[in-house]
Amino acid sequence: MGFLSSLLDIVGFGIGIPFGLLVGFFLFVYSQPKDVQDPDVRPLSELDSSTLLDLLPELPFWVKNPDYDRVDWLNKFILNMWPYLDKAICDTIRSMAQPIFAEYIGKYQIEAIEFEKLSLGTLPPILHGIKVYETNEKELSMEPAIKWAGNPNIILVLKWLSFRITIQLVDLQIFAAPRITLKPLVPTFPCFASLVLSLMEKPHVDFGLKILGGDIMSMPGLYRFVQETIKREVAKLYLWPQTLEIPILDAATGAIKKPVGILHVKIVRALKLLKMDFLGASDPYVKLSLSGERLPAKKTTVKRKNLNPEWNEKFKLIVRDPQAQVLELHVYDWDKVGGHDKLGMQLVPLKLLTPHETQEFTLDLLKNSNISDPQKKQRGKIVVELTFDPFKEDHECASGPLDGYGRKESRISRTSDDDTPSGAGLLLVTIQGAEDVEGQRHNNPYAVILFRGEKKKTKMMKKTRDPQWNEEFQFMLEEPPLSEKIHIQVMSQRSGIGFRSKESMGQVDIDLTDVVHNGRINNKYHLINSKNGQIHLEIKWKMI
Repeated sequence: MGFLSSLLDIVGFGIGIPFGLLVGFFLFVYSQPKDVQDPDVRPLSELDSSTLLDLLPELPFWVKNPDYDRVDWLNKFILNMWPYLDKAICDTIRSMAQPIFAEYIGKYQIEAIEFEKLSLGTLPPILHGIKVYETNEKELSMEPAIKWAGNPNIILVLKWLSFRITIQLVDLQIFAAPRITLKPLVPTFPCFASLVLSLMEKPHVDFGLKILGGDIMSMPGLYRFVQETIKREVAKLYLWPQTLEIPILDAATGAIKKPVGILHVKIVRALKLLKMDFLGASDPYVKLSLSGERLPAKKTTVKRKNLNPEWNEKFKLIVRDPQAQVLELHVYDWDKVGGHDKLGMQLVPLKLLTPHETQEFTLDLLKNSNISDPQKKQRGKIVVELTFDPFKEDHECASGPLDGYGRKESRISRTSDDDTPSGAGLLLVTIQGAEDVEGQRHNNPYAVILFRGEKKKTKMMKKTRDPQWNEEFQFMLEEPPLSEKIHIQVMSQRSGIGFRSKESMGQVDIDLTDVVHNGRINNKYHLINSKNGQIHLEIKWKMI
């Protein structure tokens, strides 16, 4: 029976294979193929509620919200850069964690803490869309939607009482919607001075945590407790309006510092100056300026043939950094022909001054500021009175709210309607730029400011309808400019010589009442006598 069954199996196998191939051939040749049907594609509006609910969590933000842009190119960039970013980020984590670990070594019988393995895995985070805000500020704000389901391999080894305890982080998932602001924008690479981060909603963080090989997150109740604790602690630190500011550029190199006060300088007199003239006299005058400023130095009047001149002349200088800036005083002998001879100089650090307190200094004049250079000749003395008046606090918000059009509200300090501001101050006018300005014969725009009979203008930008000036102008006033207007006109000038070399491209008059009461405005204004032209202005009123 065994032999017979084996024989039948061999015969069946030999007959079955040729017969199956023959049947399959005839079916392939003579059967009629059916048309391939396209998949059923329907818009989201036609789907039933259960199907729609299943799909919504997987849809990217750029599909759900038209304000979000698709950034597949950026995801491809991150994917190709991820192996290098992984190593760079892990090296940063190691360097930051090392001093933290060092604080615990020796405490609680802990012998050592170190990373055995540290890798963020092969799966990079994915941006499901990004929303960019246009603001009137010198900043760039964006909100990416980040989802990261990573496969990190992070093992931390803790040596405690001669025991080796391993802690492993696995299956990390992070869903977050941060707001990233680059500000202020400056003309120094990478073109922004700091990076400000904040979270627009509580992040979702999920992970597994193994200690000695066992997943403790599977313990009943612990998973939910850890999730809520992480969300609560992160929200305390970074949920908007809380922010994390990361400096990128040094303040001295990055942005120009804002004015913080006014230095009142009174040049009183000079004593026993050097005799520089042929007849045994001098014609002295004083030039004064603050270090770090590009503005022209201010000058006193010339006192003819006087070695002990009295000026009693007052000046005001704008202070940006009272801890670092220095008042420079240079005394010269005026000559009708040729250069003026230098009688002496002296420096006064502003950090020596007490705010709102007038201090008198009697200073020995030096040949130069080089300490190692011996000062052999007595050059006389100069007497000055200095008062530093800092501006009142602005109480500006750390991050202004966004309105419905994606623009930031001006961050200003408001006074009550009943309060009438009074006292001296500084009016700062910044001409940011203009849009869609067009001349009849040429487009070489520049802006002109007219205020209280004083005229100031920006540089000329050639062959453009959208000039960007970013120039600041200052007006020191003895009283607030209530019920006053400032006139700003955009002009165009022919680059060569010819008739009608100048023409107006539009103008605007700004009422300064709101500036005085609010402290600051930052808006775009439509230009009068211009078809579509706009000008972007920032005006501040700083009170002493």
